[in-house]
Amino acid sequence: MAKVKKQPRPKAETPKGFRDYFGAEVAQRKAMLDEITAVYQLYGFDALESSAVETVEALGKFLPDVDRPNEGVFAWQEEDDWLALRYDLTAPLARVYAQFRNDLPTPYRRFAMGPVWRNEKPGPGRFRQFYQCDADTVGAPSVAADAEICAMLSDVLERVGIPRGDYLIRVNNRKVLNGVLEVMGLADPAQQADVLRTIDKFDKVGASGVRELLGKGRLDSSGAFIDGVGLAEAQIEPVVSFLTTGHQQANLGGMGIQRPLGQGGGQIATSNEGAFITPELSGAVQKNILEELRRIVGSSTQGNEGVDELAEISRLLNVQGYGPDRIVIDPSVVRGLGYYTGPVYEAELTFEIKDEKGRPRQFGSVAGGGRYDDLVKRFTGQAVPATGVSIGVDRLLAALHAKGRLDKATVGPVIVTVMDRDRMSDYQAMVSELRAAGIRAEVYLGNPKNFGNQLKYADKRNAPVAVIAGSEEFDQGVVQLKDLVLGAKIAETATHEEWKEQPAQFEIKRADLVAEIQKILAG
Repeated sequence: MAKVKKQPRPKAETPKGFRDYFGAEVAQRKAMLDEITAVYQLYGFDALESSAVETVEALGKFLPDVDRPNEGVFAWQEEDDWLALRYDLTAPLARVYAQFRNDLPTPYRRFAMGPVWRNEKPGPGRFRQFYQCDADTVGAPSVAADAEICAMLSDVLERVGIPRGDYLIRVNNRKVLNGVLEVMGLADPAQQADVLRTIDKFDKVGASGVRELLGKGRLDSSGAFIDGVGLAEAQIEPVVSFLTTGHQQANLGGMGIQRPLGQGGGQIATSNEGAFITPELSGAVQKNILEELRRIVGSSTQGNEGVDELAEISRLLNVQGYGPDRIVIDPSVVRGLGYYTGPVYEAELTFEIKDEKGRPRQFGSVAGGGRYDDLVKRFTGQAVPATGVSIGVDRLLAALHAKGRLDKATVGPVIVTVMDRDRMSDYQAMVSELRAAGIRAEVYLGNPKNFGNQLKYADKRNAPVAVIAGSEEFDQGVVQLKDLVLGAKIAETATHEEWKEQPAQFEIKRADLVAEIQKILAG
């Protein structure tokens, strides 16, 4: 009889490009989503939860990763349909609006939050599943809707703890970019897409890198050669001039936040002169950018229409008090997704953090979006204007951690320890009273034999208080409370005499359990 081959045990490891989130991280994300929701609702947006799975046909092929099967989505075949996990929250919105348009108000203002999935190469801080938090207006043709999204994004960043001066929202227009391509004489859509993707790398590779990638190509940091678009020098020059002139002035308009041009690495420095730039000067800089863009697009009708829209957005934001210290026009903003048709915007955090090797680097983009007037049209055949923004919640949380603005730990539950197994009903009665008063609490349900392990468990749970009671305490109508937060502080700094004067463990009447724990938590 053949020997049955043992099945190997599965590996206990997270799939490549994915990660697990534990209690504190989940709690912090929820708190941030609640803050963002408050701003979205303040602006009149309603919640929508759409399906995590869509047909590949409904999602469309708009991701920038064009060289991969199914455009970088996780897809599978089911009968005659190909299904996929959503790669963002915007493409599903287009399907929802087309499907329910007769029941929805126009304009339709919705926000949505949830995980999205992209079948892309993972890297440091880049995962295949991540959270997005979107707000969109469908059915509003005016760029006033785009200006409102930018203003709301500014309010969100400040609401979650990114102060003014630590971020900048950069605005461009795809029509202006198309006007530049028209001036260059590029009619091939594939070549146009290659140029746009190259412009989108400006912050990473700088002006010289863009010049090389638009030409024959360049060596990347690993030594590998990346093929270029193959443009002639006469075609390349307008693009580089467009990027450097406009971008440098945009940084000046942002109150002195200035990126070294012609360099890669995304470094950022703050000009000493920037601290003395007045709002009037910043406004003048923005006006100069618009004039320069109009010169570059020349007679291009679409290009000039894009410049007009940027001027109107800038005017609408300024009258609401959102000046160039928060929102600037920046020609280098492209956005990678292929469905944008008009204004596009990105929120960039402008402060420095340290990388894993201790080197300073700029944190970078945490949100982006734009106008996509043709996305719903794919379903209905009729043009439906739309615009919106998507916030990378996980990146925002990482930024707040990097600045030390979030505690990594959250307060755990009060732990009721078990000294006498026969009194379990008494312990359960205590946690019931605490929960009824709105206090997180649990009875230790592990092996109670070793009391030291119960306190170690309380430490791991980051519990603020441990309740201690055995048969003797119950007979006397008392319990012991151990203030674990105070105890940890005393253990770190106190002398023996201070320890005796301010004990972290004390006895109370059983009837005062809830009131005494509320005092500790309030303190």
